[in-house]
Order: sequence, then structure tokens, then C-alpha cells
Amino acid sequence: MSLKPLAVLALATICFVPILHAQRSFWDSKNAYLGQPRPRDTPQIFAPGMLTDPGTITMDRIAFSLDGKEIYYYQTKEWADLKDAKTKVFRYDGHKWNEPTLLNERFYALAFSTDGKTLYFSGENPHQVWMSKRANDGWSAPAIFIEEPYNLYDLMPTNSGAFYLASDPDAEDKKNGIALSFSKLTPSGNDYTIKSLGRPLNELGFNGDFYIAPDESYMIVSAKETKTYECELYISFRKPDSTWTVPVSLGAKINDGLAHRWGQYVTPDGKYLFYTRATSSKDSAIYWVRFDKLLSKLRQEQR
Repeated sequence: MSLKPLAVLALATICFVPILHAQRSFWDSKNAYLGQPRPRDTPQIFAPGMLTDPGTITMDRIAFSLDGKEIYYYQTKEWADLKDAKTKVFRYDGHKWNEPTLLNERFYALAFSTDGKTLYFSGENPHQVWMSKRANDGWSAPAIFIEEPYNLYDLMPTNSGAFYLASDPDAEDKKNGIALSFSKLTPSGNDYTIKSLGRPLNELGFNGDFYIAPDESYMIVSAKETKTYECELYISFRKPDSTWTVPVSLGAKINDGLAHRWGQYVTPDGKYLFYTRATSSKDSAIYWVRFDKLLSKLRQEQR
């Protein structure tokens, strides 16, 4: 297995903290988050009416640039079909948010590199993960980052240079009835290994949707999947020995009844959790909720 040459350059090991301090004034300004009223501990639809064109829905993972002045999101007609899928971006020009523009088509599962210079995404072929590099005039044309003869899903980078993703299960996971595994991709020169994270993160059935903190201290996973893929959001913390705690629920306000929940994402300022909540292929929206205080509470309970 070999990483593409451009991908090797994308394995950043920087820390978010200096960047966040430098950009704190915008994150805390009234203009951040498209100027939307901030939610508290009850999830709200993000920017209702602003992310969709007539006849479309929003879904999957939203992504913010490190300075908060670019917002990337995914729009489509219904969740099972990529033919009408579009990735769009809002940009703040220093005075106002501009109307959204098209970035690309038929890609989803957006994730920024830790230095903000690369975007990763999935496409129509489940065996591939794609990437674009930031350029002065926008983004480079999508190029394949990795390709395997098995399924790859929802890649996310971390500060250490490792990536997390879901992939086809190994022999042990298959024996336990796991259909897709949360896994870790560890680069080594131009090669890499993909290893299942095992129990307790992986459970019976589909294990595909997640968010990994940049410092790898916690994961938010879609858990307790039904046969028709409704699920809840749970969190697991990494222990000092690099194993993971048993995932616990993010609570009744987020897990408020039977629904599909995926595309989980925590903003670079650490304050808000975004995720998609849907009850059908036509009833889907991106929600957000205050998360930093909930994270501190859950972390304390796990100690």
C-alpha cells in the first residue's frame, strides 16, 4: 500500500492551540457561524433556509476552516443518490458572508487537514478517498489520496499525522458480526497500515460514522444502529494505554427519539457539535448544539 506523493505532504503534526488563540476574536464575534443565534444544550437546525436550494436537503459532515471564515457543506436531493450532490462553501469577506459557491460535485464526508491546507472527501467509489490542496485561487482538482480493494469511509486526520476512518472489517471483526469497522490509518514513509480499533468502539453491525478529536483524546460515534440504520451519538475517551472507554450516550437532548444521526463534527474552537439528523431520505437537516461544557462533564464522569 502506498500513499500518493501529495498526500505525504499533508501529514501535518501541528497543534490547534496557537491558531485558535489567534482567531478567537472572529469565533466569538456576532458574525461567526453565519451570524446565527448560538444554541445552548438543546440542538437546533443550523442556518435554516440558508443551506438548501428548493427541492434539496443538507446532510453529512459540515466543515469549518481554522479561522471560521469558510463553511463547507453538502447538499443533495435525497441521501441515497450522489448524482445531484454538491459541495458548497460560504466565505466571509471581512465585512459579510458571501452567497454560497460550488466547490465540487458528487463528493461528501468533508474533512480538513490539521493545517487547513487540504480537504479530504469520499466519492462515488467506496474504495477511494479523495483530496484537494488549497491554492491561491481556490482548491486544486480532486485527486485520489488512497485507494484499496475494500470499502473506505469517512476519513479524518489528526495532529499526530495518523488518520481515522471506517473500513471493511478484519477477520476477527467479521467473525463477531461487524459489517464496517472504526479503524486507524498509520503512515510510515510512503506506506501505511489500517488497523481496526476493535472493541469496545466497534459493535455488531455497521460502524461507519464518527468524529475524532484532533488530539485523538475522544471519538463521537454513531452507535446502537437499528436494522434500518437509525442510531444515537455516543462518546468514547482514549485511555493512557491507547485503549478506549466504553462509549456513553451524549444524552437525551441529542438522542431524542428514533432517527438517523451521522456526520458528527466539532468546530475548531471546540464549542459546538454539528451533526445530521434525519427521519427519512427527504427529512434531513444539519443540527448544532453547545458541546464544550457537555464534553467536560462527560470527561469528568469517565475519570
